[in-house]
Amino acid sequence: MKILGIETSCDETAAAVVEDGTRILSNQIASQVEIHARYGGIVPEVASRQHILSIIPIIEQAMAEAEVTWRDLAGIAVTIGPGLAGSLLVGVNVAKVVALARGLPITGVNHLEGHIYANWLADHNIDFPLVCLIVSGGHSDLVLMRGHGDYVVLGRTRDDAAGEAFDKAARILGLGYPGGPAIEQAARAGTASIQLPRAWLKGSSDFSFSGVKTALLRLVDGGKVSSVADAAASFQEAVIDVLVAKAVAVAKEHRVKQILLAGGVASNELLRDWLVKNSPLPVLVPEPVLCTDNAAMIAACGYYRLQAGKTDGLDLDVVPSLKMT
Repeated sequence: MKILGIETSCDETAAAVVEDGTRILSNQIASQVEIHARYGGIVPEVASRQHILSIIPIIEQAMAEAEVTWRDLAGIAVTIGPGLAGSLLVGVNVAKVVALARGLPITGVNHLEGHIYANWLADHNIDFPLVCLIVSGGHSDLVLMRGHGDYVVLGRTRDDAAGEAFDKAARILGLGYPGGPAIEQAARAGTASIQLPRAWLKGSSDFSFSGVKTALLRLVDGGKVSSVADAAASFQEAVIDVLVAKAVAVAKEHRVKQILLAGGVASNELLRDWLVKNSPLPVLVPEPVLCTDNAAMIAACGYYRLQAGKTDGLDLDVVPSLKMT
């Protein structure tokens, strides 16, 4: 069963063909990073216009790489949220047009749920129940997954998500955009010698990273940072320390069998290493290219949704603030 996945939630125009929810036949991505880097962040209007230019060629490339025709496809999966409204609309409208023209079923996919399903593309033996730590530019969530489509959100960010905090910290330190890779690269040359606070939010599984960002800003503004590399390493460690500790604590509390890591920040090497080393349970992590936004994860999730009979009509619309529940 081959599914075409379409992803346009932010600044990546992506299309992929995945077979049976696990086998990637193609995975094409058109990145806008260089375009938005000059602005120090994503400009929504620019992002949506680039999606319009890239979406058809990317779909054609994905189908050519997979060596499939429209007749070979069993359905279309498309991201409906969360994300930028203008960007999401491009992908959803194209998906609906194709579904109508080709007589294919369509299913709308939650972008965060898609990140979880990147683990099904990594040749992992996945066993329920499990806890998934989703860390991306706009989200830091801890989710209990009891089966396909069966989720309970145990914790989420109260302010800045981990990826957003990295972007802001990189801007404070003059490291450029995107912030996550910039912080990670700078941190390799430094040591975590600067004391930065951790918001443990006692009694809660939620996250908060605005405080550590503000603490870094005050140190920089006060001229108390002599090494950008040390500041980057200290900030990175402060964020990852909380992410790992809370994920492990929640996994123990709910007596799950595994911990899954997902989302763009999941490509951070220190986060991957610390979670594996500190967890008493098996930790599953997709390869970095499947952690960042891509359409293969959307197609994988779409496969399981279509298998469960979850299809949408042509009135399918975007939900920019869509939650996991």
